[in-house]
Amino acid sequence: MNKKNTENQEIKDQTTVSEDVDTSATDNATSDNMADQAEAEADTVAEKSAEELIDWKDQYIRLQAEFDNYRKRTIREKMDLIQSGGSDILKAILPILDDMQRATAASEKSDDINALREGERLVVQKFIDTLRQKKVVEIEALDCPFDENLHEAVARFAAGEEKKGKVIDVIERGYMLGDKVLRFAKVVVGE
Repeated sequence: MNKKNTENQEIKDQTTVSEDVDTSATDNATSDNMADQAEAEADTVAEKSAEELIDWKDQYIRLQAEFDNYRKRTIREKMDLIQSGGSDILKAILPILDDMQRATAASEKSDDINALREGERLVVQKFIDTLRQKKVVEIEALDCPFDENLHEAVARFAAGEEKKGKVIDVIERGYMLGDKVLRFAKVVVGE
């Protein structure tokens, strides 16, 4: 009987081993299937990533080209403004030039000094009015306290205690355009 039990046990062991082999073969097939699926998914993700990368690169190149075009256009517009920006002031000054030429022609024909002086005053006043229309004003300097933001001291003279630190003479008038100094007034300051 022992022999029969031993044989039965061997048959059971062989059956178990063959089942284990079948199970591992099935597990291997399932593993291969899963690996193939994972690989296919990875390929799909890689293809999508590559497409997205190409799209991003294309967008970047287009954006860079748009920015370059914008920069070139603004530089060109600035150059146009610089070249034609002063044209309105020049057009405003041309009538004054005409008046000056008429005054010069009249001075050659006339001996009336008072009339010539009056003509000069009118031309100067017209010029000042034109500048004011363009927001250009003269910097007040004479008898004002010296201000290094508006005045440029070219000399200092002893002028007494009441004139100390004040402008006692204007060598060259200064002008402002709005809040910006176009030209500093050149002045003599008292000590």
